[in-house]
Amino acid sequence: MERTSVRIDAWVWAVRLAKTRSQATTACRAGHIRLNGERAKASATVVPGDRIEVRGGEWPRVVEVTRLLAKRVGAPVAATAYIDHSPKPPPREHVALAGKRDRGAGRPTKRERRQIDKLRGRS
Repeated sequence: MERTSVRIDAWVWAVRLAKTRSQATTACRAGHIRLNGERAKASATVVPGDRIEVRGGEWPRVVEVTRLLAKRVGAPVAATAYIDHSPKPPPREHVALAGKRDRGAGRPTKRERRQIDKLRGRS
């Protein structure tokens, strides 16, 4: 028997947009998951054709539901359950790595801390 609708928290977890179902539920409560542009409660139902926006992680994900899944499946199968409309992630900037201190060198001095902060872009 094919399902006609699935809870949004279960679907987000099943297609691996959230690590656990409780994380998906918490994200819904916090307003990080939107269904067709509206804040979604965890109990909201998803049908094929719906557009889901998931904030959190490194960049926002925007997906269109093509297939309903109630149980978690492998990544290759999960990827067939939606069409990804997410914006491309921003290019990684080349960040200068702060030099490593020698083992046993102790805490940095106030002057060294200021230099480290300046390197990291903090004032």
